[in-house]
Amino acid sequence: MTQQPWLKEYPAEVPHSYDYPKHNLACFLEEAAAEYPNTIALEFLGKKITYDELLSQSRCFANALLDLGVRKGDRVAVMLPNCPQAVIAYFGILMTGGVVVMTNPLYVPRELEHQLADSGSRIIVTLDLLLNRVRQATAKRPLERIIVTSIRDYLPFPKNVLYGLKQKKDGTAVKVGYDEQVLSFGELLGRHPAVPVLAEVDAERELALVQYTGGTTGLAKGVMLTHYNLVANTIQTRLWCYRTDNGKERMLAALPFFHVFGLTVLLNLGVYAANTLVLLPRFEVDQVLKTIHKKKPTQFPGAPTMYIAIINHPEVRKYDFSSINFCISGAAPLPLYVQERFEELTGGKLIEGYGLTEASPVTHANNIWERRKNGSIGIPFPDTEARFVDPDTFEDVPIGQIGELAIRGPQVMQGYWNRPDETAKVLRDGWLLTGDLGKIDEEGYCYIVDRRKDVIIAGGYNVYPREVEEVLYEHPDIEEASVAGVPDPYRGETVKAFIVLRSGAARDKEALERWCREKLAAYKVPKQIEFRDTLPKTMSGKVLRRKLIEEEDGSSGGQ
Repeated sequence: MTQQPWLKEYPAEVPHSYDYPKHNLACFLEEAAAEYPNTIALEFLGKKITYDELLSQSRCFANALLDLGVRKGDRVAVMLPNCPQAVIAYFGILMTGGVVVMTNPLYVPRELEHQLADSGSRIIVTLDLLLNRVRQATAKRPLERIIVTSIRDYLPFPKNVLYGLKQKKDGTAVKVGYDEQVLSFGELLGRHPAVPVLAEVDAERELALVQYTGGTTGLAKGVMLTHYNLVANTIQTRLWCYRTDNGKERMLAALPFFHVFGLTVLLNLGVYAANTLVLLPRFEVDQVLKTIHKKKPTQFPGAPTMYIAIINHPEVRKYDFSSINFCISGAAPLPLYVQERFEELTGGKLIEGYGLTEASPVTHANNIWERRKNGSIGIPFPDTEARFVDPDTFEDVPIGQIGELAIRGPQVMQGYWNRPDETAKVLRDGWLLTGDLGKIDEEGYCYIVDRRKDVIIAGGYNVYPREVEEVLYEHPDIEEASVAGVPDPYRGETVKAFIVLRSGAARDKEALERWCREKLAAYKVPKQIEFRDTLPKTMSGKVLRRKLIEEEDGSSGGQ
C-alpha cells in the first residue's frame, strides 16, 4: 500500500512524522531529573522516590556494574517484579552501555536456564525469594554474579518491619548467603558513588534490550531492540497521548515491566514524560481498586483481563475511578462490552492498541479523544507504515481482503538474537511480517481476524503450544498430546490439552496438572484437559490443531 489513508484520521495535535533523538535510552532519566528533580518518580507501597533520587541510585548501580567488569554490549538479566530496584537496575545497566535482558519472575528453572544461556547473560539481578530458582537454573552454566535484593528493602517504616515478621510467620523468609558470587543490591549501592555515567552508543545499531518471545518452535527467541527502537516507540506513544502534561500525570503500573508492553507504555514513557509511576508488584484486583481510589492515577495501561476483573468486582461501585483520564489496552483483543462498561465506570477513555515484541512493541492504536472504530486495532502510529500482504508473494491484498499484517517503522527490531534464519523469515526489506492475519478499510483502520501463529494469548501472556506439548510428552503415561487455545470469558483464551494416554494409564487430571506446574510457569499450565482415544491428523501424521479448536467451539458439529 503506497498511500497512507490513516493520516487523515490523525488528530490535528499529532504529527505525521518526528525527528527521534539518537541517544542512549537512559537520557530519558537524566533529562527528567534535570527538569523535574523534586517530582515523585516512583511510589511503591508508601515509599516515594524523586527523579533526583532515582537518577542518583541508578548512577550508583551503574558504577557498581562497571566495578564488576560490565562493559558495553554485556548482557545483564533483571528478574524482578515492579519495584524500585527493577527501575534502578534497568537504567543503571543502560548507563553502562550494557544490554538489559528482562526476565519473567514466574519462570521455572527450565525456562530461565534457556534464556540466561541463550542471551549469554553475565549477571542477574533478582529477589531473595527467587534465589534458589536462579541457582537451579544456573547449575550447568554458573553466572559471574547474582545480585540479590528484597521487597522489604524499599518499603517504608513500619511496613518493612511488618514484612519481615510476616515472612517469618509464613515460613517464607530467606537467608541469603552472600559471597564473592552472590552480592547484596543495597550494599552495592551504598558503597558506590553517584558519579555520572552515560555510555555513548550508536543508537540505531547498538542494543538496549534483548526481550524474549516465543514461537511455534517452542524455543523462546531473543528480540534485539536498539536504543533507537525504544526511544522512537516511547516518543511515538507520547505523541499519541497529546492531552497529557509532563511532570503531572500519575500512571498506575500494574502491567509488569518484564513484558515489553509494560516496559514501553509505563516505564519508558513514564520516565520520558517525568510522570509518577505508582508501582504494584503484581495485579491483585482488590489492591488495584484500593490504589486507584486512594492514589488517583490519571492513566492505567493494562491487559483486557485487568479491566474484566475490575468491572466484574462485586464491590466496584464503592470505589472512585474519576481520576482516570485514559487507558490503553494491549497484549490481547479488547471485548467491546468491557470497553463500554469500563468507560461508564470511570468516565475516562479505554482504547485498544496493537503491537508485538518485535516492534518495541506498539504499532497501532485507536484515537483516544477523537474518532475510533470499535473492533479495530486503530491506525498506525507516526512514521509507521502498515500493509496487508499475501504471505507467499508479499504483494498487497486489496482493501477489505484478508492478508498478513506487515509493519515498517523506526520501532522495528534488528532481528532475533543469534538466529539469522529466523530473522530472515520475518524481516523483508525493512518490513516486519507479524504473523497476524487481518484487513484494512478505506480510511486506514486495521482489523486483526486471526493469527498465522498458533500462539495462545491467555490473560495477556503468550503461551506457545509446542513448549507445553514438549512437557506433556515427557510424562510416561502420555502417548500423544496437542495443546490449543480455547475461548475463556476472563483470560480471553485459556490453555487446553488434548491427550491420548498409553494403554492402561489412569485418567488423572490432577496428576498431570502437578506435572506441568513443576515444569512450566503457572499461566502456561493447561487449565482444561480432555482425554481422547485419537487426535485428528493429516495424511502425513501431523496433528490438526485447528480441527481440535473447531470441534471445541462447535463450528464443525461438536465432539
